[in-house]
Amino acid sequence: MTRTVQQMLDAANAVVPKIGADEARRLAREEGALIVDLREGAEIEATGRIRGAATVPRGMLEFRADPGSKYHDPAFDPARPVVLYCASGGRAALAGKTLAEMGYGRVYNLGGFKDAADAGMETEQP
Repeated sequence: MTRTVQQMLDAANAVVPKIGADEARRLAREEGALIVDLREGAEIEATGRIRGAATVPRGMLEFRADPGSKYHDPAFDPARPVVLYCASGGRAALAGKTLAEMGYGRVYNLGGFKDAADAGMETEQP
């Protein structure tokens, strides 16, 4: 069955809760959430990133998240909350659904970098 990008986004958004900056900060502070920037290097260089965010381009997410991969990043732990963001939230939604399918139980979509920064999340240059 053929699926459109919009259908894929709708399915992802049904699985991955959207949260705001306040909740993302709380999850990071109180529960040690991993915040992940899914944008490409050029995007991050141009705008910066959320302070302390791991930078994992969307195309590498599964490899970083899978403990069996030689590219695994130990910061990824299925028991740890994961907060994802990108430029507008689309990649974060799709990535969140993928992480849920990989056994990550608490995955959240923060949406876009600019909205998070405008809502007061601290930023930094890489």
